[in-house]
Amino acid sequence: MIKKIELHLHLDGSIREETANEILGKKCNLKAKDKCEDLNEYLEKFEIPSIILQTKENLERVAYELALDLKKDNVIYAEIRFAPLKHLNGGLSLDEVITSVLNGLSKVDIETNLILCMMRNDSFNDNKKVIDLAHKYGFAIDLAGAEAIYKTKDFKELFKYAKSLNVPFTIHAGEADGYESIKAAIDFGASRLGHGIKIIDYPDLINEAKEKGITLEVCPTSNVQTNAVNILKDHPIKKLYDMNVNVCINTDNRTVSNITLEDEYNKLKETFNFTNEDFLKMNLMAIEASFAQDKEKLKTKLRGE
Repeated sequence: MIKKIELHLHLDGSIREETANEILGKKCNLKAKDKCEDLNEYLEKFEIPSIILQTKENLERVAYELALDLKKDNVIYAEIRFAPLKHLNGGLSLDEVITSVLNGLSKVDIETNLILCMMRNDSFNDNKKVIDLAHKYGFAIDLAGAEAIYKTKDFKELFKYAKSLNVPFTIHAGEADGYESIKAAIDFGASRLGHGIKIIDYPDLINEAKEKGITLEVCPTSNVQTNAVNILKDHPIKKLYDMNVNVCINTDNRTVSNITLEDEYNKLKETFNFTNEDFLKMNLMAIEASFAQDKEKLKTKLRGE
């Protein structure tokens, strides 16, 4: 099993089902259908996790178990994202939310980083709190949620504020929406696009992404489930890779998509004849695009040097 980097991974979409069953005292189905009608149907699977992740104990446990799952998958570095404002219903403070997740991750010998998600359906002031929190702890931010309903262009001022504080960011764009969403994310200064696969339809945006060194955080299984692509063989990852666009492979949500990174690699090998050398190249791209402090150290570890 080769060493891996994962940059697009949601904490709340990666809760073990047996953990959810135990905490709630009932059988929970956290897995999305193999084929949802759209992203919005896929996102319905996050209702139960939002109930669970309201205590320090549950946040710490879920983070710890995710770190264990990553280590088992031979992931050597992961960036784990979540929306901190979603975890305040039980009376926790934002600092307690962050500390609980960090405590869980710290129990496992794996390098991790956090990305704090602003939500498209939240208010300007609430999302501004997320930027301030990321600035306080030295984390990056993301914009997540129903991309086709809440347009990326409407978040210009928030990303302008993030840039003023030197808070790095990635943006979900080009998954459920097309040109305008991707263009806005690029114009805001995103160094990465969450999913971003609809860029394949727009040669001018492909060229701009290449010129600016923007990396696409591709999640193949999830993209099929959300109907961003019809079937895996229609996925543009191979075309984008062959066009020298920076791409990296991710699970998105390990439980909701019922997938590991090793599974993703095997599917891509079978469908597109990717080799381990290709995966090494994409993982090196991932490190370069990561928000990690010591990228050279990670590259050395990835190569096994």
